[in-house]
Amino acid sequence: MRRLLGAGSMGVLIIVTSGGCVIPSEEAGTPPAQVHAADARALAYGRTVGEVLQNPELKDKIRALFGADWAPSTEGRTTLPQGAASYFQKSGPLRMVRVGEADYIAIDGCVPSACQTKRGLLLIREGGSQLVAGLDDGGLSHYYAYGGSVSADAARTLVDGARAALQGLDNP
Repeated sequence: MRRLLGAGSMGVLIIVTSGGCVIPSEEAGTPPAQVHAADARALAYGRTVGEVLQNPELKDKIRALFGADWAPSTEGRTTLPQGAASYFQKSGPLRMVRVGEADYIAIDGCVPSACQTKRGLLLIREGGSQLVAGLDDGGLSHYYAYGGSVSADAARTLVDGARAALQGLDNP
């Protein structure tokens, strides 16, 4: 009887404690995202990626977003030797992505000589007040945020959600 009671208590203890140790997956924190065809909102800053990156309303914001990482540096002042701009030299079409409750213009691109390992995604919130980006540098990801009160963790969540939604579509 004692053995049965001891084994039963141990079983209950294992069940109760294992229920309290559930660790949510990273996917649980990623907001749902949907890709939409480019409409007038997606083309508000230009019809091509080059036009968007040079748009007078966004140009300085984009450079501020990436900071020293925007341009290549031979002096070691950047975490990206080829510069963030190179991640958008080859790109897909402009798209609209809804992540959570907000709409973003999505610019998905890559470094032409290394599209499998060096990809970039720039998200411009409708209205242009907030920009977030993620650059994959051969297994190491860099996340950037500009405008509003977006933290690096929130930028990662937004970019990863949009990237997951774009994943099955034609990429450059």
